[in-house]
Amino acid sequence: MVITCLDLEGVLVPEIWIAFAEETGIEELKKTTRDEPDYDKLMKYRIDILKQHGLGLKEIQETIAKIDPMPGAKEFLDKLRSMCQVIIISDTFTQFAKPLMEKLGYPTIFCNSLEVADNGEITGFKMRIENSKYTTVKALQSIGYDTIASGDSYNDLGMIKASKAGFLFRSTEQIKKDNPEFEAFETYDDLLAAIEKNLD
Repeated sequence: MVITCLDLEGVLVPEIWIAFAEETGIEELKKTTRDEPDYDKLMKYRIDILKQHGLGLKEIQETIAKIDPMPGAKEFLDKLRSMCQVIIISDTFTQFAKPLMEKLGYPTIFCNSLEVADNGEITGFKMRIENSKYTTVKALQSIGYDTIASGDSYNDLGMIKASKAGFLFRSTEQIKKDNPEFEAFETYDDLLAAIEKNLD
């Protein structure tokens, strides 16, 4: 039995923080896991910037409401889900993901949660589990599943390397160059064909 594990942002939907940076004009918020491998460091950096600008969860959710999945993402996901089980494993947060899951047809997602004060200020975050993508893939394997994984960022490399097949999708030139052992795709059709080949 195979479960395909997919990243969310950059693979199925645009990067939430980049969209919010463009909405607010705060350039520093454009930094993502494609730029900073240390997620803990990245999130503390983001929370500090939000605090400096007096922005909270409400403002981010207003931006998320305007975000649509990438063209072809829902169709890709529907087709993939007809072929095998699919779990989206993301370092995003339940407070961000819910409206996006609705637009994608409610796939299964494993993600983290934000700590939010009564006034809406984001005060911290709670990771579901340490090194969540890699750890989740290893847990699925421990109960008898084979995994196939795909993502675009540094924080996806663990689950891609640990899976029986792993692919980069719309990744950066640097990540592709540093990880030449992984096939890298730019279209959903190519990614779907590569996953299908490994479903046996």
